[in-house]
Amino acid sequence: MGTKREPTARQMRLAVELRRLRDAADLSAREAAALLGVNSVQISQIESGASGVSEKRLRRLAAHYVCTDEAFIAALIVMATDRTQGWWEEYRALLPTPFLDLAELEHHATYLREAQFLYIPGPLQTEDYARAVFSYRVPELPQEELELRVRHRMQRKVILEGPAPTPYEAVIHESALRIMVSDRSTSRLQLTRLLELSEADHVTVRVIPFDLEGFAGAASAMSYAGGAVPKLDTVVRDGPHGAAFIDSQSQLDAYRTLFRKVEAASLDPERSREFIHRLAKEL
Repeated sequence: MGTKREPTARQMRLAVELRRLRDAADLSAREAAALLGVNSVQISQIESGASGVSEKRLRRLAAHYVCTDEAFIAALIVMATDRTQGWWEEYRALLPTPFLDLAELEHHATYLREAQFLYIPGPLQTEDYARAVFSYRVPELPQEELELRVRHRMQRKVILEGPAPTPYEAVIHESALRIMVSDRSTSRLQLTRLLELSEADHVTVRVIPFDLEGFAGAASAMSYAGGAVPKLDTVVRDGPHGAAFIDSQSQLDAYRTLFRKVEAASLDPERSREFIHRLAKEL
């Protein structure tokens, strides 16, 4: 018998939201199972992401949980029934699962916002820049895996350059623009690419300069993905053991506020382009 594939972050998010609805209704798994006409094991499997759920059962659960938010229910149904096999599936069993989860999250996002202070955001990176970042990893990656990671990062650009681009805003600190992860040529090409992308109607690039007074938000790095409804937004933060996907409503509220503060501290898009152009000329 083959090993069951672990649920994706999107499948786990559906499971978590169904568990939250049940908890809000103050029902035990046994009580929810009785209302649905199944056993509690099936509820536990659904809420752990180990088993899927049909539209009919999801609607019955929502009714039993007295959820009247139709837009939210509709979004959950899409998550439950969507069978999209995206480009990232070719990397399954070749790259760590968070790489695939991030690509899937970006694919389904209604908008994307990033705040970065040490590196150029992934979807904006050139191939040479990305290769330099991955090459610095300790322990060093085998060459084959390094190239897989670079190729995966380049394919993520479909959210910006594909036929249906996603609205995207990046706030980048001057430190990320100035740090040379490789040589001057790589840095110059990266800044030039930033300028090119910033001209697109769906892309906004803002810069926070070193000399900004009163800015203490350098710990606010994040990737923020808008969901079909605000309840399904997700924040991704890099940690020492990989990417963390954050989805509790209190934390989402905090990161929305943080992004607004970081955005307010940045230069407007036109001044940001002038700033980046000046840095590129210095190299």
